[in-house]
Amino acid sequence: MADHRVDAHLIPPGGGLPNNPRLPLLVYRGVLDLAGDAAGRCETLFAGHGWGGAWRNGIFGYDHFHATMHEVLGIVRGRARVRFGGDGGPEAEVAAGDVVVIPAGVGHRNLGASGDFLVIGAYPGGGYPDTSTDPGPDAAARVAQVPVPDQDPVYGPAGPLIERWTPA
Repeated sequence: MADHRVDAHLIPPGGGLPNNPRLPLLVYRGVLDLAGDAAGRCETLFAGHGWGGAWRNGIFGYDHFHATMHEVLGIVRGRARVRFGGDGGPEAEVAAGDVVVIPAGVGHRNLGASGDFLVIGAYPGGGYPDTSTDPGPDAAARVAQVPVPDQDPVYGPAGPLIERWTPA
């Protein structure tokens, strides 16, 4: 883990999105093994640390969020520019090998991607998340109820998620 950079962004409510004022967005740089079947290996890695319900696709080109689940995105091919937190929120260039952990409530939007862009997404405990573009009056309360996962999707019981999302 010490060999890899992790960018963290705390994104408070704004831009019409609940975002997450207590858990930072985490971007792990260059942590995935891209040899051979990178997508399959990424799915196995996430599932082995309790992040299931995996899917393969891209990232929606409009602001959306999940109020009832955290989400992990493994970039296994290509690159994209993604905005988090709505208008004025931080933007990140993500590329093959990167992993993004998005706390419940944090909006995200694909601003442009290479033609070969492929993402593996998953959720702690598996399942299927809500996907919303309109927070409604109770979104912040729903986001606040989402528990911190037991394991980091890349490193398991230790790692940046555990270090940065668990109170001291």
